[in-house]
Amino acid sequence: MKKQDYIKWDEYFMGIALLSTERSKDPSTSVGACIVSEDNKILSVGYNGMPIGCSDDDYPWDREGNGLDTKYFYVCHAELNAILNYTGTHMKGAKIYTTLFPCNECTKAIIQKGITEIIYMCDKYADTESVIAAKRMLDSSGVKYRQYHPIGKDIVISL
Repeated sequence: MKKQDYIKWDEYFMGIALLSTERSKDPSTSVGACIVSEDNKILSVGYNGMPIGCSDDDYPWDREGNGLDTKYFYVCHAELNAILNYTGTHMKGAKIYTTLFPCNECTKAIIQKGITEIIYMCDKYADTESVIAAKRMLDSSGVKYRQYHPIGKDIVISL
């Protein structure tokens, strides 16, 4: 008889996105993303961090302060990193699992790449203009989005 308590696809791919957050150096908001094909193959993963060649030690991680002294001009978001990390030919029909609802800029890239569904864990910025604009674009373009609801199963990875 086969094992009965295996995890479903949503748990598996959100787990990959959650594990990806552990690569982020951001001290306040670590985000991970996992892009999956229509036939449940992982296409790419990403996390929020500095662009290649921009040292994590040379750029600010602060949220508050004067514009250029904050992280916002420099950090590449997890969703965009996952899109940029992809080396295949197309993402049409893919899904993206992300630990935080995407901002308007990442949403533009998601739509343009042909990703058709966003599964997100947290929507803590739902009331911001960025997320309101993102949802408006998603609704207009027909890209579905839904919140992931954990099944209450802990998976521990010990190294």
